[in-house]
Order: sequence, then structure tokens, then C-alpha cells
Amino acid sequence: MVERHVLGRSRDAGRPRRWADERGRGAPDDLTALAFFRRRFRAAGTPARAASEKAYLKSSLRFYGTSVPEIRRAAKDFAREHPELDRKALRAIAEACYDTDEHELRSGAIALLDRLSKTLDDRDLPWLVGLVRRSDTWAHVDWLAVAVIGDVVGRDARSPRRLPGWAADRSFWVRRTALLAQHDQLKAGGGDFPLFARLAEAMLDEREFFIRKAIGWVLREVSKRRPELSYAFLHEHADRVSRLTLREGAKYLPPAQRSALGLAAEAAWIRREQVRRGAGPPVGSVAGPELE
Repeated sequence: MVERHVLGRSRDAGRPRRWADERGRGAPDDLTALAFFRRRFRAAGTPARAASEKAYLKSSLRFYGTSVPEIRRAAKDFAREHPELDRKALRAIAEACYDTDEHELRSGAIALLDRLSKTLDDRDLPWLVGLVRRSDTWAHVDWLAVAVIGDVVGRDARSPRRLPGWAADRSFWVRRTALLAQHDQLKAGGGDFPLFARLAEAMLDEREFFIRKAIGWVLREVSKRRPELSYAFLHEHADRVSRLTLREGAKYLPPAQRSALGLAAEAAWIRREQVRRGAGPPVGSVAGPELE
């Protein structure tokens, strides 16, 4: 059974930090936040889930076995109980959570940053990327990259200039963040696709799974509204794009575009859905070679 973590101490546990917001009221200190989240996560977690998630993520962190919806709910409740929470206190709480070896506390920090991301701006991005470097798991990196960093990048016109630097970073988690930072904008039909394409093209020769998957993931989401952009990228770089990126990026492309890329006109997920519903393949269809 996975050990249920006993209330720990942050790096500055002997010095509770309480910050004053712009209106002069005291924002909650990091120890208050740690105690709140530990209490909630202990109550909501189970040893079985803790063991399962620790094994699935191949993590060295400690787990309470708390679900993501419960973590989000705790962050919502904490934010509601502390409407005076300001940028300085928010960053201090996140740092304190990351100073622990508890998976859900780090998740709680990200959930709180996600909920209050509007308090952050371009000047906070180097610090947020520092959290990415400390995360070492897609479960935290992707949440930070898409929901928190992505929100800042989407709101602050100064921020996209940082992406090329992240794309050249030694850490593949930071490079993945550069690819995912525009995910929500691009998915909604906005964002700077030429910028994404330049960053992705420079990473096409990488063998790292999480880089190949990220390129395909963004192309897949773009294809739902602008299939011509995803198709053009995959077609132009057909000799370099990995099979993983190709099948992910082309998942929702129209049959003619999929065929032009050497894929079966009908994606495997469509056939699986038909089987699940008991419909079977379309009359007269012939399944071709499939990479999915």
C-alpha cells in the first residue's frame, strides 16, 4: 500500500508568509494553503488510487490518490474562501506546494494557478517555466502549458516572443511547452499558426515521444476548424514527420487528405466507433493500410 503522507513542512515552514494585497488586506500564507489542501486530499483520496496513479505515472512523488475533479474542487473552494488572494501570495503558495514531494499538492498549485491565471502576466512566464522544469511528468507539464502558460500567452501580446527560446531549450518538457502554449488559441481558430509551424518543423527530427505527440496533438486540434493548415504541414514535411505525429495530426482530416498522406481514407477511430455502436463498416468499403 502506498504510504499516506503525514503533514509535512515547507522549506520555510518556520516562517509563515502572509502577504498584503493592494487593498491592504492579508492574503493567506503558504502554510494555511498547505494545511487546507492536505486535509482535503487526505479525505478524498484512496490507497488503491494512490498506488495505481503512482505506477501509471512512474513517479517518485507521494500520492494521496485524489481525483483531478476533487483537486479542482479544492482549488475552487480555497479561492472562494480567500477572495483577497493576490499574485504574490499565489506564487508563494505554488512554490510551497512544489517544495513538497506530494503529487496532489503540486496538482493543487496548478489548479489554483489555472483558476486565478488572470492575475498573472508576461513577467510571470519565466517563473512558470521554472515550474515546468520541476514537474517531470506530463500530468503537470501539460496542465501548466495549456491552461496556465497558454492563458498568459493568449492574453499578453508580448508573450509569444518567448516561444522560440523555449523551443530551443535543453529540457524536452520546456520544448513541449513551447508547442502547447498556443493549443487553446489554435484550437479555437486563432493563434499564430506560422509560429507554431516554425517551432514544430525544427523539432521534427527529434525522437522524443512527448515532442512527436505534442506536434500531432496540436495539428489534430487545428484540423477540426482549419484542416487545410494541418494537411499542408503534414504534406510539406511528409519525408520527416514521424508515424506518431502523422496519425495523430491526421486523425480528423477529410478522407481525400488522409489518402494523399498515405493513410486509410477512413480513420481507425471511426471504424472502432462503428463497431462499438454495432453499425459495422460502410457498405462497399474496403479497409486500406492503416497506421493508427
